Amino acid sequence: MTKNKYTILIADDDPDYLFQTVYGLEKAGYMTVKAESQAEAEAIIKRFKPDLAIFDLMMESDDSGFILCYKMKKMYPDVPVILATAVARETGMSFSIDTEKEKPWIRADLYLEKGIRAEQLDQEIMKLLKL
Repeated sequence: MTKNKYTILIADDDPDYLFQTVYGLEKAGYMTVKAESQAEAEAIIKRFKPDLAIFDLMMESDDSGFILCYKMKKMYPDVPVILATAVARETGMSFSIDTEKEKPWIRADLYLEKGIRAEQLDQEIMKLLKL
C-alpha cells in the first residue's frame, strides 16, 4: 500500500491540532496540505483536488466546516470528507451524520470528535480511501 500518493487537505484554526494532525498523517505516509482558516481552505480547493479532506467545524464562523463540506462536495463529489470537531465537548451540542435528516445537509462522509488517536485516524482514512 503506497500512502504517499494520497494528498490530504487539513483545515483547522487550532495551530496545535493542525500540527499534530499533519505530523501524524505524514508519519503514516500521506502527503498533506494545510489550511489555517476556512478562507485558506476554500482558496486551496479552487485550485487543487485533494484525495481526502479533514475540516474543523468551527473556524472563522460556527459553521465553517459545514460550508467547506458543502463546497468540497459541490466541486469534487467523490472526495471523502471528515468533519473533526470538539463542539460536543465544548458546547454540549451534538449531531451526527447517521440520520437521513442530517446527512444531506452536513455532507461529510465521517464525523469524528477531536482527540482521536493518530492510528485510529489512519484506519478511518484507509477505509474512506479504500486502501
